[in-house]
Amino acid sequence: MELNTKSDDLLIGVVGGGAMGQGIVQVSLEGGMKVVLFDAKPESANHAKDLIFGRLERNVEKGRLEKNVLENIKQNLILAKDFSEFKKCDVVIEAVFEDIEVKLDVFKEIENWVAPNCIIASNTSSLPIASLGRYCEHQNRFAGLHFFNPVPLMRLVEVIKGPSTDDWVIEGLTNLGKRMGRTPVVVRDAPGFLVNTGGRAFTTEALHILHEGVANPAEVDAVMRDCAHFRMGPFELMDLTGVDINYPASLIMHEQNSYDPRIRTVPYHKSLFDAGRFGRKTGQGNYRYNSDGEMIDAPSPDYEVKGEGAEKIVLLSEHDIFSDIFAGCNMTASDDDISPIVVSLLGTDCATFASINQLDHRRLVAIDTTGDLSRRVTLMTSPGSNLENLDAVAGLICNNGRKVTAIKDSPGFISQRIRAMIGNLGCEMANIQLASPEDIDLAMRLGLNYPMGPLEIIDDLGVKDAFGIMQTMQEITGDDRYRPSPWLRRRALLGLSAYTSA
Repeated sequence: MELNTKSDDLLIGVVGGGAMGQGIVQVSLEGGMKVVLFDAKPESANHAKDLIFGRLERNVEKGRLEKNVLENIKQNLILAKDFSEFKKCDVVIEAVFEDIEVKLDVFKEIENWVAPNCIIASNTSSLPIASLGRYCEHQNRFAGLHFFNPVPLMRLVEVIKGPSTDDWVIEGLTNLGKRMGRTPVVVRDAPGFLVNTGGRAFTTEALHILHEGVANPAEVDAVMRDCAHFRMGPFELMDLTGVDINYPASLIMHEQNSYDPRIRTVPYHKSLFDAGRFGRKTGQGNYRYNSDGEMIDAPSPDYEVKGEGAEKIVLLSEHDIFSDIFAGCNMTASDDDISPIVVSLLGTDCATFASINQLDHRRLVAIDTTGDLSRRVTLMTSPGSNLENLDAVAGLICNNGRKVTAIKDSPGFISQRIRAMIGNLGCEMANIQLASPEDIDLAMRLGLNYPMGPLEIIDDLGVKDAFGIMQTMQEITGDDRYRPSPWLRRRALLGLSAYTSA
């Protein structure tokens, strides 16, 4: 069996006229296909049609679509009165809300009418395909086709292969996704699939940094934007998506992944949810917002220098950037028992480093040299530190044209922790064969707008260094949240790239 996705007569059925259903209908029409749309409420289907055509008409106004093409497109949408109008469909895609009982009823109705070779797909974002297809008479033609919101703008679609799904179905849906103008990535059935699983690390590790009192949301967001090139910081992103969405999703993902500590959130996340501080939609989340959704009264992430820059520092590490950010300062490797001691750390914290190396922790100032230091530099001090030394080092860096974020003692600073966690989770997804290393990176870049994919981050950090960061964080905290993936460990030990296949 096969699905001829090049046919001019390809007929796609869509169940559900909500935002996701509308998007799927739109990209199907734009791909030159005929579409049957059914919604349990006829008025919802009509409303969906008006919204879809309205968006397409705006595309004509902007010169993205020819008017005659739009007129032909309009002829290709059929509003169904009931499921019987799916009987000639080649593919039917379910896009109703995330309630497993409702979805199971939908699949039962679809199977009553469609041909045995009609592919049935679910747009679920989190429910296992195995569970949804369990009661289908023909489980072999059932799969997941997970689009991202807003569908017309988000290029990624996850093609989910269930335990009973035939290969021809996956091939057909992959080609269908391409005809819709999407970039398909084939993913094995697992809780949260690929993007929703991989996306856990960015926000949950930031929440752990906040929970531990290492830095505040503004500081974390600034570091991840300026030093790691994320378009938004994790707390900004949390407020944009809505705490009412990301907190319950975190609980579900944690539970479905057998309470893996790598996906665990923190009590503060729950307190935001309980207080109704959902983010932009409620005017307050991690930040405050005005009626236009603009952030107001945000605290500065920048360290305020109180004194002069250091004239001399004891530099115990080597890095090319030091000649730039410490320009105009006498740098020596010999401790004079007076000057600030500056060191670059990977994975460890100031307290541990000072103790092992028998250094004066009061003068120790650690710097994160991973990532981009052209705009912002992260500094860290130990408990009991003489903050005059921090001020002197920060002043020197600011005098040389950079902003400084100063944080409390933490293994892995901010960027190291979050990036290593993203990369390690990506390695684990590769390890369990959720998808290929290349597809994991592709999906995360397209689905979440990450500047790098998880395995790309590992190679950027250096596989051995990334492994060392994770291993050291686990040792210091005693938390299996930081246990390195076997995929990462083996490649670090052998000096291989994170992309090296098994």
